[in-house]
Amino acid sequence: MAERSGIFAGEDPFAIARAWLAEAEPREPNDPNAIALATVDAEGLPNVRMVLLKEIEPAAFVFYTNYDSTKAQEIAQSGKAAFVLHWKSLRRQIRVRGLTSREDGPQADAYFASRSLKSRLGAWASRQSQPLESRGALMGEVARRTAEFGTNPPRPPFWGGIRITPVEIEFWADGAFRLHDRFRWRRDDPAAPWSVQRLSP
Repeated sequence: MAERSGIFAGEDPFAIARAWLAEAEPREPNDPNAIALATVDAEGLPNVRMVLLKEIEPAAFVFYTNYDSTKAQEIAQSGKAAFVLHWKSLRRQIRVRGLTSREDGPQADAYFASRSLKSRLGAWASRQSQPLESRGALMGEVARRTAEFGTNPPRPPFWGGIRITPVEIEFWADGAFRLHDRFRWRRDDPAAPWSVQRLSP
């Protein structure tokens, strides 16, 4: 293991990630859990978009989405994804690359139930990433779903979590004169032990 101290100390990268996120939460003005999520299409052309990271589990990262969306379809095709968490207030970032799986059981049900009613109805109404005739058509679908489900809509079968189990995590912190600190945690597969290397800025 590379010698690490201060904000990089510890033998559990998920604990380090949780600590950094907790430090960012009171300092970032909006969405400290926003990640830039990268996927690739069937031709290998990259896509990237902002989504909200909802859980840092003991061994994975989880966000939620419509499974018919472009990002979910690309993830289903490749079984892989990457993301970066970046905090300007801390001058730090975390990069993650890994393998994906769905979270569409009780954990997804519980998270869906915790969302606001309008967000739950919106999940039913939106055909995410599909062409839309007009905003009026979208609001009409929201009204239809409101009439159908009332105040307790269930989780849609096409909506749930995607878990990213990393094979690589990099912690980066800004340094004077662009001499940044970088530590990369890497393993061959999710069952293998981590190796840690300090990287040049």
